[in-house]
Amino acid sequence: MFCYQCQETTKNTGCLVRGTCGKDERVAHLQDYLLYALKGLAAVAVHGQASGVTDPATDLFMAQALFATLTNVNFDAERIYQLTRETFVRREALRSWVHTARHAAGLECKNPLPAAAAQPADGDIEAYVALGAQVSSTLNQHSDPDIQSMRELLTYGLKGLAAYCDHAYVLDHGDPNLLAFVHQGLAATLNDDLGLNDLIQLSMRCGELGVQAMALLDAANTGRFGDPEPTSVNLGVRAGAPGILVSGHDLLDLHDLLRQTEGSGVLVYTHGEMLPAHAYPVLKAFPHLAGNYGGAWWDQQRDFAAFNGPILMTTNCIQTPRDSYRERIFTTGMVGFSGLAHIAERAPGGQKDFSPLIEMALESQPPLELETGSIMVGFARKAVLDNAGAVLEAVQSGAIKRFVVMAGCDGRQKEREYYTEVAEQLPNDTIILTAGCAKYRYNKLNLGSIGGFPRVLDAGQCNDSYSLVVVAQALANAVGAKHINELPISYDIAWYEQKAVLVLLSLLHLGVKGIRLGPTLPAFLSPNVAAFLVENFAIKGIGSAEEDVAAMMAGA
Repeated sequence: MFCYQCQETTKNTGCLVRGTCGKDERVAHLQDYLLYALKGLAAVAVHGQASGVTDPATDLFMAQALFATLTNVNFDAERIYQLTRETFVRREALRSWVHTARHAAGLECKNPLPAAAAQPADGDIEAYVALGAQVSSTLNQHSDPDIQSMRELLTYGLKGLAAYCDHAYVLDHGDPNLLAFVHQGLAATLNDDLGLNDLIQLSMRCGELGVQAMALLDAANTGRFGDPEPTSVNLGVRAGAPGILVSGHDLLDLHDLLRQTEGSGVLVYTHGEMLPAHAYPVLKAFPHLAGNYGGAWWDQQRDFAAFNGPILMTTNCIQTPRDSYRERIFTTGMVGFSGLAHIAERAPGGQKDFSPLIEMALESQPPLELETGSIMVGFARKAVLDNAGAVLEAVQSGAIKRFVVMAGCDGRQKEREYYTEVAEQLPNDTIILTAGCAKYRYNKLNLGSIGGFPRVLDAGQCNDSYSLVVVAQALANAVGAKHINELPISYDIAWYEQKAVLVLLSLLHLGVKGIRLGPTLPAFLSPNVAAFLVENFAIKGIGSAEEDVAAMMAGA
């Protein structure tokens, strides 16, 4: 196998035997073949767009299937195989419609598919594994390493875009233009006529649409659950009551579960990226939403073992389950792991059926307490902008000297202690703006407050980086700055997987410069592509916490 799409890839060069994420060679080959098949489907879809032929169901399927190839989403070989089979079925159906439409219009019917993307016999999963091993070399090798690097950057940005589109579509918020670009961008990675500049422009376009996708998801979440409000979240457990633990990102899954557990005596706790759910008025109105349990996604093997009750994994961030809780963990949505129980999709207008988790919870012991105390969440765009006057006054008076955006992902590597050290060493007149699970490196520190605001303003999940952009733009307008780069603001971003790649492209599209990216720069960046990003966007790696804090406070 070969995979270098995440930050923790082996030796920052690539996983060759087994993924650091836990993905084995067989699943890696199946995912490679799914990605290759999706590129073929994308080529047909782009051909269809030019002919006025589209299929909304296939467009959404593309986003969901591409989402399944993200890091820590789906390790279930059978489900990846079935997605690949469906890709071929949809490809052939769409190609037939395109040919019919072009024939009716008197136009030539071209076959845009690479010949190698033939479909093996149904039911032969091992044939798919073998073909995945063959195509992995074509996916990851190009005679020009810079072209290959930009194709990878675009592909990973598209994976992040697909994930956010799926999150929004779950809440009935869609934009066909976003899904159309997923096809266009993925098909472009097959086109040898496109040069480096073409791929750079497509990547910047991906970032532009990333901003739109995050705005769409923001509207979906706030439209359904209300605007987040500053909220104190309990970190302990309520004694004597069994619970269900929900991880991932899907707020609608959490809402369904809260409705179905009302009056049952079962408490519901959040984990990882579900922490921000406590700030949404509709969700926090449920009295049995009891608190947040544990830490970031990479702590789940410790956290899940101690919880005692059933666990629901939504969207992504699953690790290889340990035997101590394997029988208690359920997946749903695009998440998958071989041998785990899976909760089926909801019928249109209905809810998912979480009765298996509720029945198990009623027979379970209460969770073991891992910690006590509380943390503040809910500082998304509206909460901050509603207090823009106080924030602006603090900036103008010098009470706030600098904002530091420390958004992004957390991970297992010891090097990520850097972000804790930065938070500890930043002067007391700085505000940390955060979103995503990177906050678990410092959100439980006692960093104090400025003018009634905690020094860590948590905007929410990784997709809520959009809120941070809105806040920065509003502050720039308020002080008369021509661009957010003129603000006293620094960016110290931690990345892990492909959603973070899209967030990075989105920031670059907005013209943000001087981003520190760590703990390592992506392995898929060739030296020349990395140099391009440094020259045009002043992207830099991280140094020591002491050096970087000093540089940020000096505006560098």
